[in-house]
Amino acid sequence: MNEPQPNVFLPDLCTTRAVLVVVVVIELMAIVITLVAGYFEPFSLERLGLTSLFVQWVGLTSAALVCRLRDRLNGLPAARAALSVVGLVVLDTLVFSLVARGLLGWAAGAVAEPLWHWDILANVLIAAIISGLMMRYFYVQEQLHQKDRAELRARIQALQSRIRPHFLFNSMNIIATLVRVDADAAEQAVEDLSRLFRASLKESGERVSLAEELSLCERYVRIEQLRLGDRLRVDWQVELDPETVRLPLLTLQPLVENAIYHGIQPRAEGGVVTLGATVDQGRVVLRVHNPKPERAGDHQGNRMALDNIRHRLAVLHGPAVQVEARESEQHYEVRISYPVEG
Repeated sequence: MNEPQPNVFLPDLCTTRAVLVVVVVIELMAIVITLVAGYFEPFSLERLGLTSLFVQWVGLTSAALVCRLRDRLNGLPAARAALSVVGLVVLDTLVFSLVARGLLGWAAGAVAEPLWHWDILANVLIAAIISGLMMRYFYVQEQLHQKDRAELRARIQALQSRIRPHFLFNSMNIIATLVRVDADAAEQAVEDLSRLFRASLKESGERVSLAEELSLCERYVRIEQLRLGDRLRVDWQVELDPETVRLPLLTLQPLVENAIYHGIQPRAEGGVVTLGATVDQGRVVLRVHNPKPERAGDHQGNRMALDNIRHRLAVLHGPAVQVEARESEQHYEVRISYPVEG
């Protein structure tokens, strides 16, 4: 039974990219604040510099606090986590506002000037409003992501449940025939079939090594070769260490199944299914290549399978994932490409 997923709507601000985004956004905010102040007094580069220094100071220290406490905050209910972050930012802003006012007073020689001022309250209110809006934005984004993941999970489960009846019936008939003439081959076929069904019942988002995925493909091919004989030939072009590459379970097996069902089975002479795996310019490239059927329209593919594969890989690697179906007069190829994990 799957455990409920923890709340993770707070972004990871510990990465270099996140810090860069924080710096850029905060600097834009400082520019806006300075431009708005220009309605009441002349624009000053000195004011822009001081505002940038203060806002960057507050923003980066607040981001560091959220980064450090992110795991604990994500363990809280969403509302409490958001309020906690707003409280951290407000407290951080208050502390640095007091420190900044004290330093400016000391630099100006006004040691006796009181620390509290309307500007401090204004800073705190601005920090509360902006951090509250950001928490709302992050929460809504996470809700949209959860909705997308739920829809994707439902689609994948629907795909997994659509095991072609002909494959099961043909496999059982083959096994029944082999029991009488080749008990060892029948036992191997039963083991291959059980491994395929066990994989189809696993969690769709589970990540496995490419070696495990290729093993499933080999089992599927062995069963189909019992039915198609010499009409089915497979060229395994694996030019990388399959143990070092990880991908979602049942990424390649459905493509191999489609290649055999749509590309080999309709052809009287059969053909060759090519399964390639290589690394090119820092990207893993996987491809399944098969001949097109003799009659136009026989090869319709499975767009649902391609979409699910694309979405599952995108969850792991983002928009850098490419899943393409390439078609020529005589051949059909599905090509998958995504960045090598560091």
